[in-house]
Amino acid sequence: MSPEEIEKLPYRPCVGVMLVNAAGEVFAGQRIDAPKLGTDATAWQMPQGGVDPGEDARDAALRELWEETGVTADLVEIEAEHPDWLAYNLPHDIVPKIWKGRFRGQEQKWFLMRFKGSDDQVNIETDHPEFSQWRWIDADEIIERIVPFKRDIYRAVIAEFRDRL
Repeated sequence: MSPEEIEKLPYRPCVGVMLVNAAGEVFAGQRIDAPKLGTDATAWQMPQGGVDPGEDARDAALRELWEETGVTADLVEIEAEHPDWLAYNLPHDIVPKIWKGRFRGQEQKWFLMRFKGSDDQVNIETDHPEFSQWRWIDADEIIERIVPFKRDIYRAVIAEFRDRL
C-alpha cells in the first residue's frame, strides 16, 4: 500500500479505558501480539478496542474492559469521559497487517473508570487474550511503555484525567 492510499483510509472507531485503582495507579497490560506486528515486544497499554456498528461508546468501553481484563461493569465506576475523539495513525508498514488493511489508525473515545474490586478479580486469560501479563503502574510510566505512535494519545488522556487519579 502506498502512503497516499493509506492516507485515504478511514479511522477505526475505538474506545479506551483508563482503569485506575484506589491508589491512583493505572492498569497496564503487556500486548501479546506486539512481536507479530513488528512493534516493541515490551509494549504495554491500557484496555481498548473497537466499537461495534450501532454500539454506544460507553457500552463498548465496558464490553472491551470485560473482554480484555475479565473486569465486569459492577466492579467499576465510570468517573469521566474525554470530551474529544482522539485519533492516531499506524505506521504505514503495520496498516496491511491488521484490520485487513481497511483503516489507517484509530479514532478513540476514552473513559476513566475506577476499579472497586480486588486484584484477584482481574483475569486476562480470556477467550481471546490480548495481554500476556498485567500490573498497576504510575500514569506517567504508561506513556513510556506504550508504542511510540500512541504516545500523544496517552499524553492527552492522562492530561484530561490527571486531577482524578
